[in-house]
Amino acid sequence: MTASEQDFKNNPLGTETTLDDVTDAFEFLDDWEERYAYIIDLGKQLPAFPDEARVEENYVHGCQSQVWLIHYFDEDSGKLYLLIDSDAMIVRGLAAIILVALNGKSPRELLTTDIDELFESLDLFRHISPTRGNGLRAMVGKIRDIAAAEAA
Repeated sequence: MTASEQDFKNNPLGTETTLDDVTDAFEFLDDWEERYAYIIDLGKQLPAFPDEARVEENYVHGCQSQVWLIHYFDEDSGKLYLLIDSDAMIVRGLAAIILVALNGKSPRELLTTDIDELFESLDLFRHISPTRGNGLRAMVGKIRDIAAAEAA
């Protein structure tokens, strides 16, 4: 299976599931055990990732788990669409949060989005391991590199 334009555009993360949904859920849930369960549930919304895209070029270095990222730039709309996958459930959920915040934006919008502010507002860095935090930064860094290349 190769990812088609529709596979990228039909990703519910960033469209059907919004940043407001995530922040509201974090405010509603009482403790971090419930929030972890919610993060894992978000990861279950990730669309299927094509097996043939699990190659070195798409591998995100710096993550404790295996993570792959591919993108599609829609020239007509000027928007960048992303697909991410991981072998770890919690990382899939963290990737879903990244997609909720960044998927389907123009490269310039994406580059000006303060993702660290989002992570701080959700208090993620205090509740995930330092290696998971590094993995989050690595995913965002690769996405920013892609956005910068598309914006050029």
